[in-house]
Amino acid sequence: MVSQQRLQRIEELIGKFENSADPSTRADAKKLVQAIMEFHGAAIDRMMEIIAASEAEPPVFDHFIRDDLVSSLLLLYGLHPVDLETRIVQALDKVRPILRAQAANVYLLRINDGEVHLRFEGKPAGHLRNAIEEEICKAAADVTAIHIDGLESLKTNDLVQLTL
Repeated sequence: MVSQQRLQRIEELIGKFENSADPSTRADAKKLVQAIMEFHGAAIDRMMEIIAASEAEPPVFDHFIRDDLVSSLLLLYGLHPVDLETRIVQALDKVRPILRAQAANVYLLRINDGEVHLRFEGKPAGHLRNAIEEEICKAAADVTAIHIDGLESLKTNDLVQLTL
C-alpha cells in the first residue's frame, strides 16, 4: 500500500502542475517529469540487462517480481519480465482459496487492451469482488479495467475503472 500512496502523491503533484495558471510552468513541469522518466527508464532497462546477463541463483528477477514496490516500478517503465496474462492468472490463483471458502470461483475469459474480463460463479458478495480486484491490482497495476460477469448486480457500473 505504501507504493500505492506514493503513486497517488505523485499524481496529486502532477495534477497541481497541470492546473497551474501559467502555461510555461505546466510545460516545464511536464518536460521535467518526462526527462526524469526517460533517465530512470534507461537506467533501469540497463540494470535489467546486466542482471539478465548474470548467472545468479536464484534469478534476481524472481525477487523483483515478488516485491510489490519493485514490481510496480518495472510496470511503470514497461520492463516487467512477466506478461500481463500470467500476472492475472497468478492473482486469481491467490484469491481462489477465499472464493472456494464461499463456494465460489472466478475464471479469466480474456484480456483486451488492459481490460480484464472475468466470469464469477457463486453467490455474489461485495467482499469477494473487492478481494478479486485488490489481488489483480497488486499483481497488475497496468490493468485499466476489470469486468466481472456474475457480479454486475453489486454495482450499477460493472466496468470498474482502476486508478493509481
